Amino acid sequence: MLIGEVARRSGVSARMLRHYESLGLVRPSGRTGSGYREYSGQDIRRIFHIESLRSLGLSLREIGRALDDPGFAPSSLVENLIGRTRERIEAETELLTRLDRIRAAEPADWEDVLQVVALLQALASKNADARQRAALSSSGEVPVPVEALVEAALSETEPNVAGALRWALARSGDRGPALLAKGLDSPVAAVRERAVRSLAEMPGAEATAQLRTALASPDPVVRGHAALALGARGVADAVPTLVDMIVEGRNDTDAADALSVLAGDDATADRLAAGLLDRLARPTTRASARGRLTQALAGIPGTRVSHALVELSRDTDRAVALTATYLLRLRDAR
Repeated sequence: MLIGEVARRSGVSARMLRHYESLGLVRPSGRTGSGYREYSGQDIRRIFHIESLRSLGLSLREIGRALDDPGFAPSSLVENLIGRTRERIEAETELLTRLDRIRAAEPADWEDVLQVVALLQALASKNADARQRAALSSSGEVPVPVEALVEAALSETEPNVAGALRWALARSGDRGPALLAKGLDSPVAAVRERAVRSLAEMPGAEATAQLRTALASPDPVVRGHAALALGARGVADAVPTLVDMIVEGRNDTDAADALSVLAGDDATADRLAAGLLDRLARPTTRASARGRLTQALAGIPGTRVSHALVELSRDTDRAVALTATYLLRLRDAR
C-alpha cells in the first residue's frame, strides 16, 4: 500500500508518516519499481499501535521504547503517565478557577483584570502581611471574587489575616453564606470552625439560615459558635445549645451572655428560666455544672428567677447557695 493510501486509511498524514520513518518508528517494508514507499499489513498495524500509544500521552521516544524493547515493562510508564496527567489536570483546573474568578469580578478593562490577578496572587502569598493587605483591599473598586475570599478564609491559620478575611466576607454580598456553609461539612475540624466563625460575622437572612442549620452539626464547636451568633441575633432556636454549653463548661460565660440578650421580654425570660432551672434540678447534673447554671440566672430577669434564687440560697451545695445569695443581693441593689 502506498503512502497516500495509508494516510487516507489511517488518518495519519503523509508528512507525519515520513517523520515516523525518520525517527525509525515505522519503516515501509518495501519500495515499488518507481521507488515509492510501500507499506505492508504489518507496517500498518504498527502505525495504528503508534497512534494508540500517542493517544495515551506517550512521547514518540517512549513509543519507540515500548514497541522495540522486549524487556520494556509498561506498568511503570503507565504509572508515570497517570502522575503527569494528574499534574496537568490540576494545573488546568487551577487556571480555570482563576479565570472564573476574574470573570466573576466583572472587570471593565485590562487594568481591572491585572488588579484582580494581583489580589488573587496576594491572597495565596506565603507572606501573612500580603494576605492581610489583599483581604482589607478587597472591597475596592475591583473586589476580590467571593469564592477566593471563602477559599482563603477556610484555609487561613494566621489570626490577624483570618479576621481581615472575615471582615471582607461580611462585605462581600449574598453569595458568601452558601459557599461558607460547604465548609461546615469538611472532614477537617479546623476548616469547620473557620467556616462557622466566618458565617457568624456575616449579616443577613441567608447567614442566619445557615447558622440555624449549623445547630444540628455533630461538631460541638460548630454548634457552639452558631448558637452564640444566633443568640446575639435574637434567635430562640439557639437556647438548647446555649444551655448545653453552660452545663458542659464550653464558652459558658459567652453562652450565659447570649441567653441574657435573648431574655428581652417576660415570656421569653420565663422560658429561659424554666430551661435553666430544669437542668439545675436534674440529679445527673454535676456540681460544677449546677454552679454555672446558677451564675447564668444572673442575666435572666423576672420574678420566677428571683424565687428560684431564694430557694437556691438554701441549697445543700455551698457554692450554689453562696452564688444564689450573691445574685439576690445584686437584684436587691438594683
